[in-house]
Amino acid sequence: MRTTLKRGIGRSAGANGNGSAVLPPAILSPVKRYTQVRPRRSRWALAGRFFVGLLALVVLLALGSAGGAYLYYHESVSAVEAHSKDVKIAAKALDILPANQPGIALVIGYDKRSGDTDRGRSDTMMLLRADPETKAISMLSFPRDLITTLWCGDRIVATDRINTAYALCGSKGALDTVKKLTGLPINYLITVNFKGFIEIVDRVGGVWVDVDRRYYNRNVGTEATNYANIDLKPGYQRVKGRAALAYVRYRHTDSDLFRIARQQQFVKALKQQISSNFSVFKALKVVGAITHNVEIGQAGGGSLETTIRRYALFAYGLPSGHFFQAKIEGLSGTNELSAPTADIAAAVRDFETPDVEAPQNATAVAFGRKAAGVKSLPPSHISISVLNGNGIDGSASNAAYELGQKGYKIILSANAADRNAPTYDYFHTKAYFDRRLRNAKAAAKKVADLFGDADLAPLPARLRAKANGAMVTVVVGSTFHGTLAPSAIDKTPKKEPAHVRFDPSQSRSLLRGLRKRVKFPLMVPTVVERSSSIDREMPIRSYSLKKGEQAVRLTFLAAIEQSGYWGIEETPWEDAPALQQPSFRHVIKGREYYFYYNGPHLHMVVLKTRKAGYWVVNTLDELLSNETMIEIAKGLKPVR
Repeated sequence: MRTTLKRGIGRSAGANGNGSAVLPPAILSPVKRYTQVRPRRSRWALAGRFFVGLLALVVLLALGSAGGAYLYYHESVSAVEAHSKDVKIAAKALDILPANQPGIALVIGYDKRSGDTDRGRSDTMMLLRADPETKAISMLSFPRDLITTLWCGDRIVATDRINTAYALCGSKGALDTVKKLTGLPINYLITVNFKGFIEIVDRVGGVWVDVDRRYYNRNVGTEATNYANIDLKPGYQRVKGRAALAYVRYRHTDSDLFRIARQQQFVKALKQQISSNFSVFKALKVVGAITHNVEIGQAGGGSLETTIRRYALFAYGLPSGHFFQAKIEGLSGTNELSAPTADIAAAVRDFETPDVEAPQNATAVAFGRKAAGVKSLPPSHISISVLNGNGIDGSASNAAYELGQKGYKIILSANAADRNAPTYDYFHTKAYFDRRLRNAKAAAKKVADLFGDADLAPLPARLRAKANGAMVTVVVGSTFHGTLAPSAIDKTPKKEPAHVRFDPSQSRSLLRGLRKRVKFPLMVPTVVERSSSIDREMPIRSYSLKKGEQAVRLTFLAAIEQSGYWGIEETPWEDAPALQQPSFRHVIKGREYYFYYNGPHLHMVVLKTRKAGYWVVNTLDELLSNETMIEIAKGLKPVR
């Protein structure tokens, strides 16, 4: 049997390290390309990227429920380094980040009020993963009421709500519990006091957020509750400190799952705002708020300032749609939540391997076209020749085995000498593509991503004979240590009919009553999601977005699997932070549309005319399908 299997090697069969063949099946489908919209930047804007970039990391990492901002001043960076006993102890349990690997941070938002004698309460626990290779940031939030085993070092202390780990064992307990639950290495720990969050949001002038519905609670007399006061109306608006904190912590009339969605929405909104409109003067204002309320621990010590600069510049230049939200499915319960182990593992896998091609492929599927990304070419249709370029015995064989296990076709030369590169001085792994073969470059990029730090280049003439006709030739460098990165799971949604009905009557009369109060044309959604009805509490709102900019908001309630609010925002304001980085632009029947994605989900479609913009905004947890979102946008018609 062993001899028979060996014969598969050299005949386009995937080979493992023992010489066994791997022959996985797959289907070939063509690739369609789309053009991603890139906003133009002036020279002044590009010069400002350095200053703004240094503020962006804590925008993403400082507070899971709301974000924060890093300062580029050396003194401020020193001030946020781990200094409390709690964070210093926890930092010892962090994992050293290997070179050229994605970094993972655990963000703990806690509420320590004046008069508290203990360490306070942990209200937010979120993992963030920054991957410069794929230019992606992933978020994974844990519901505070999730029941799990709580750890403090190597000792189990209880089985309780996950946020209790902080109360029982401080930041180290929270860190140990999340590491045991997920099996992930964690390289950074960031703790943020909610008092600091309020100050940060106020000092940056508030954050522009799309509020999906009416939020109201007031603790007076017999109506007093244990929840914070809040008074927000639906629509895109600037939210200040205390209102922002109340928004991201709200769960009075919904659940922890919606609160997580609001927290992650706020992180992205803050990043949008800082990327589009920030200055050194605003940076000066947030110095005190950061230094007194944020602590950052990293494994092995080292220069925190260098770490901040590296990640902040990466975060500032993050492409649109490259913010990914991993979600724990299968949650059950009300006051106490539980989830199957398999569902937690699936969420961790999504967190580790975000599908960066999801927006591109999802758009293609929604329009009934072939998938646009490289995922339309499965591993079994990508042939690879693997050469040893570092001189380490077995290095190329191990790489070939790992690639074969992932389904790639490995081509090995019968002559052992032809399996080595001409020299052994390759530091980074090289992924060469044969220009003569269709889709070879895209295939090589896909393979290069598995090595983390591999360089992409056309196949040079000196290696053509050793390639043996393979689509991709990999020369293994010194930085390869025997394992490959996890492969991204294709999250492209399947094509489905739009779930809509023709029903302009719900909002037409409401809009007609506002025509004389606004200075731009209004549009009526003639098509709505099939299960939706106009919101009873606040169906329509006419308001001033900012000085000189009007807006009208329609709010609908969808009852699909779980209820969720979606809306139509109509405004002539073209410079809103939310509009600055569209994923794609499409012209449909002469009208101009801009698509904004969250991973594979279409979060917003904007119909742009010469006089105004008309936004179709999905629910917090993206309940409306991509096809449904597009049909609603196409159904917008002028109010006659």
